Amino acid sequence: MARKGLDGGSFKVLDEESIFKVHQTAMQVIEEVGFEVQSDTALGLFEGAGATVDRGKYLVRMKESKVKELIDAAPSEIRLCGQDSAHDLTLGGRRVYAGTGGTALHVYDPRANQTRLASMDDLRCIARLVNRLDNIHLFMLPTYPNELPVEKVDVNRFFAGLDNTTKHVMGGVYTLDGVKSVIRMAEMVAGSDEALRERPLISMISCSISPFRMDSTYGDLLVTIARKGIPVACPAEPLCGATSPVTLAANLVVQTVDSLMGVMLTQIANPGTPVIFGSVATSTDLRNLRYLAGSVEMGLINAAGAQMAQFYRLPFYATGGMTDSKTLDAQCGYETALTAQLCALAGANFIHDAAGLMEFAMTVCYEKYVIDNEILGMVMRSVEGIRVDDETLAFDLIKQAGPGGNFVAARHTRRFMRSEHYQPTVSDRLSREDWETNGGLNTWERAAKVVEDLLAGEGHSLPDAVRQQVLAEMKDIVD
Repeated sequence: MARKGLDGGSFKVLDEESIFKVHQTAMQVIEEVGFEVQSDTALGLFEGAGATVDRGKYLVRMKESKVKELIDAAPSEIRLCGQDSAHDLTLGGRRVYAGTGGTALHVYDPRANQTRLASMDDLRCIARLVNRLDNIHLFMLPTYPNELPVEKVDVNRFFAGLDNTTKHVMGGVYTLDGVKSVIRMAEMVAGSDEALRERPLISMISCSISPFRMDSTYGDLLVTIARKGIPVACPAEPLCGATSPVTLAANLVVQTVDSLMGVMLTQIANPGTPVIFGSVATSTDLRNLRYLAGSVEMGLINAAGAQMAQFYRLPFYATGGMTDSKTLDAQCGYETALTAQLCALAGANFIHDAAGLMEFAMTVCYEKYVIDNEILGMVMRSVEGIRVDDETLAFDLIKQAGPGGNFVAARHTRRFMRSEHYQPTVSDRLSREDWETNGGLNTWERAAKVVEDLLAGEGHSLPDAVRQQVLAEMKDIVD
């Protein structure tokens, strides 16, 4: 039983007063400190919208009333669609979904305990794998094909996603021509430009640079994406003690401002653009200020970010489910589970990076996707919570069985046993004797067998005619 789109929000790291204080401080930053916009196109749009612009410093300041107007122009809910409508998602409120993420350069092989450079073939295989893992709800392009020049990366990455999974495909982008090619390709897959806007099969990501900077490339990319009406996430990655103050509250302020910069620009460029407020914020190792992916503070910051998104009535892109471990060990498991759980219980709409990533988000592992699918199944079960009504309280059944009775053969047990309790696919619950009889495999070894089974015999997800049309027009695709 796959669980998705359940309402979170039972965990609140911030009270209402704290949320408002973060908001007030973020507005002070936008009004008094301002933010840097190095894209001439974006700078002109901000100026035309009434912002105070210092062109010599590329600095933008804006009144709180205008900020609020632009936030209110953004949709509170957006749809991300799959080629199979069973995979459609509605982001907003406190609905929780989880997906892949990252732009990892390496793939980890637990058999050899070594990494290698990621390739296009890895991207295809991971898409096929995720297509079969029910607790991973959408496919965010997770690896960078090291063998390709940058001008060919965008169209090849998105084609690998669209051609190997029927789930929604999201990804970061690198060039303006690449963005245009990806959108054209998605229009072919959807059937037309109108069909793509009605059922967006793809979405994109445009990141600000913490603190308070939008560079020329991503400013131009964001305007282009917004004008095309493609859903776009606007995350930021402030690091405690490095690109934000060391305290979690101040980090949250920086993340809020950085992400709102992108949200505001989309609404100036094209009011109503489906935009996602986002966070990749985390802490650092204070011994060397190195980025951390598995700290509990990352979970707390992103859980708080979910509350800020709910305050602004914006869909939210959170980060959780990663680990700093280099291998599939206990650290890998507990860091992955803790950060994903905090975000989910807070009601983060899309927890990206929630499967497959390790080693400071530099590496993915096939077996970890399977293990994380298991973790996410348990996380989503915790989001579901405990249903309390006359049927689940089962007083009549308790009265019938009485003291010393049992409920093994009860119809009530048969009715609820599968839906009430998460059924694992990788976890071992055998006796020691049975476990040894079955080979005494550890978790990643069991996951490796699942990977092998899931990748066997899978074909392309695109219809043949559409696939050939795309390949004929998109000459840069490496098939």
